[in-house]
Amino acid sequence: MTDHIDNPKLADNPDDNAEKDPENWTTGDEPMTGAQKSYLNTLCEEAKVELPEKGMTKAEASIRIDELKSQLNK
Repeated sequence: MTDHIDNPKLADNPDDNAEKDPENWTTGDEPMTGAQKSYLNTLCEEAKVELPEKGMTKAEASIRIDELKSQLNK
C-alpha cells in the first residue's frame, strides 16, 4: 500500500500546494481567459473602478482579481 505522503492528493492538506504564484505559471503570459475577463469586469463594476483597457495576461488578471476580491472582502 502506498503511503499517502507519497501522493499529494491523499495528503492531510491537499490544498497546501494547489495554488501557485501567478508569476510562476507556465501559461501566465497568455491572454486572460473569457471567464477571467467576465469576472474581472464584474468585480470592477462592484468596486466602481474601470476595467483596464490594456489586454491583460492570465497572471495579471489573476493578481488583479485577487486584489479586487480583497478590496471587496470576498
